Amino acid sequence: MKWIEVQIKTTTEAEEIVANIMYELGVTGLAIEDPNDILAFQQSEEDWDFIDPSILNQDYEGVIIKGYFPESEDLIDKIELIRDSIEKSSYSGFDKGLGEVTTSEVYEKDWAEAWKKYYKPKKIGEKIVIKPTWEEYEKADNQIIIELDPGMAFGTGTHETTIMCIEALEKYVKEGNTVYDIGCGSGILGIAAAKLGAQKVIGVDLDEVCIRVSKENAELNKVDDKISLRQGNLLDVVEGKADIIVSNIIAEIIINMVDSLKDYLKEDGIFIASGIITEKIDMVKDALEKNGFEIIDVVTMKDWACIISTIK
Repeated sequence: MKWIEVQIKTTTEAEEIVANIMYELGVTGLAIEDPNDILAFQQSEEDWDFIDPSILNQDYEGVIIKGYFPESEDLIDKIELIRDSIEKSSYSGFDKGLGEVTTSEVYEKDWAEAWKKYYKPKKIGEKIVIKPTWEEYEKADNQIIIELDPGMAFGTGTHETTIMCIEALEKYVKEGNTVYDIGCGSGILGIAAAKLGAQKVIGVDLDEVCIRVSKENAELNKVDDKISLRQGNLLDVVEGKADIIVSNIIAEIIINMVDSLKDYLKEDGIFIASGIITEKIDMVKDALEKNGFEIIDVVTMKDWACIISTIK
């Protein structure tokens, strides 16, 4: 199958806005390349050489976002709408537009293979290691390995929001817990919860591709007996109460969930919320506190935040 790759050259500051525009216009998948992330990682104490150095040789120094659209009758209209939204429209702080848009043809096999060079084993927290299925890795004694093939679903474990959620799960999951993963993507957070001792995990996503990929990854990690996957809108398709609810979405959706969250969380239960840009921390905190939640911790990583709260 042939796809059209829409490439946007933009900045770190505009990355979330561009990604949201692409998702709103029906993009099937996104790949985000930011050389600054790689350079920062190489300068860290935990340099695992997990990124192909050739990525740093790209001509453009900013962020490159690649979105993929299947060929269709309205594709030209979609591309023009993307150009209008990104190149011509002005947003607060972006008077000259958000970036430059170009297009090219790509075949499904080429796309499926090309992004894999960016994705290598990554240690998160004290003992979790996210390992792509095609990579070799020698496990240390205390480590928990999560085998992952994200396919076309969101969630490779490399994004800051996912890292913070996994670190929070490592801290709060107890043996026998029930965990709801709302917006499960590739299933990575539910798998982490199950491997950390949760007895029952329910993963929910609106996207049927995410449900399929999550199921495959749960089976790959031999935790499918603990994980139930449901296609639907947020908490609408779950019943009963969890010890922990984790949701890595965006601030606005988290705020919309907060009103009914108590109906699905046990007394003293933990709510782990991420996908929140730092400018919206106060919005989410206010919504939680107005609905009877106590903020336990706010963790930040680059431009992103993870807010951990409990019922008062």
